[in-house]
Amino acid sequence: MKILFWLSLFVVFYTYVGYGIVLYALVRFRILIKGKRKVLQPGEYMPTVTLIVAAYNEEGIMEEKIQNTLSLDYERDKLQLLFVTDGSTDASAEIVSRYKGTIDLMHSTERKGKIHAIHRAMDAVKSEIVIYTDANTFLNKEALKLIVRHYANPEVGAVSGEKRVMQDAVSDATAGEGFYWKYESTLKKWDSELYSVVGAAGELFSVRRSLYRHVESDTILDDFMISMLIAKQGYRIIYEPEAYASEQSSDNIKEELKRKVRIAAGGIQSIMRLLPLLNPFAYPMLSFQYISHRVLRWTITPFLLFISLILNALICINEPEPLYVLMLVLQILFYLMAWLGWLLEKRKIKVKALFVPYYFCVMNYAVLAGINRYIAGSQSAVWEKAKRKA
Repeated sequence: MKILFWLSLFVVFYTYVGYGIVLYALVRFRILIKGKRKVLQPGEYMPTVTLIVAAYNEEGIMEEKIQNTLSLDYERDKLQLLFVTDGSTDASAEIVSRYKGTIDLMHSTERKGKIHAIHRAMDAVKSEIVIYTDANTFLNKEALKLIVRHYANPEVGAVSGEKRVMQDAVSDATAGEGFYWKYESTLKKWDSELYSVVGAAGELFSVRRSLYRHVESDTILDDFMISMLIAKQGYRIIYEPEAYASEQSSDNIKEELKRKVRIAAGGIQSIMRLLPLLNPFAYPMLSFQYISHRVLRWTITPFLLFISLILNALICINEPEPLYVLMLVLQILFYLMAWLGWLLEKRKIKVKALFVPYYFCVMNYAVLAGINRYIAGSQSAVWEKAKRKA
């Protein structure tokens, strides 16, 4: 029982903290041996680019998104702006159509999901690089130049930007989200420096058009699958933190949970469809990063949280040694903090320190719910928007 307890605790620790420590050490060693990876300055490499904005019923924010898009710094004769509003029943398509000649619009009344809309758009794209971004995110002015400079390196097949949660819009319920994304951003920087990021986030990512592969129409995490299929071809996915997409946090924890459950269900689906990437003999470095950063989080680690708690309690009942009693007390205190965070969230009371453990528990619950939803076959690939803070 003690062996299982420490093994469970080790995997949990490695998943959320240990991998970061190992990754940092490997990156420092790589830099010491080979030096830091070189990259061009923004504007030194300017290929043709298509910026695709997928939108579903975003009339409330569409005008602001268009103005943000038009303000991006890139040579206009090398940039195509393409908005896809498939399935939208509001005025989203009408608002975009006012910019005919500047922005291309693709609209279908049929709602088949984001990936179907992306496939339609990609069939019409001829540029060297394609950049995807969501309608409810806002890019910094230099984002496109910062992203495309990495494609001067022929080893690079995809580039992901950074997601930033607007700090003045962080809801009480999701105060932990900002902390989580800062930590994730750090891991992605190190992943990218070591070899490759393991998957791109849909808020802002890009691909070489020649490497793009259609994914199945029922794909839940289209952005993750599109980027990982490029990595599977032997190309690197780079992280560019200075190119960022800012968005509001989820309106409340219920909305954030809805988003996380969908991601978790998509994560399990992706693992099943990317089984070759689990082979370290075929993909030595990529497999190590993929398993450490994604697979453990989306599979066994949430279960091991429960197992380690139960085993710790059983050990203390049989042999109440001081070390195991201390470990049990620390675990119970952590979950009590999460529970208090939940109570305060319901009462609209701000204690941000409690929302970090609360958010951590919500994330792991979402994985369990996502696994259940995937097994039940009840997770649709069609857009399921989470309400954002106003």
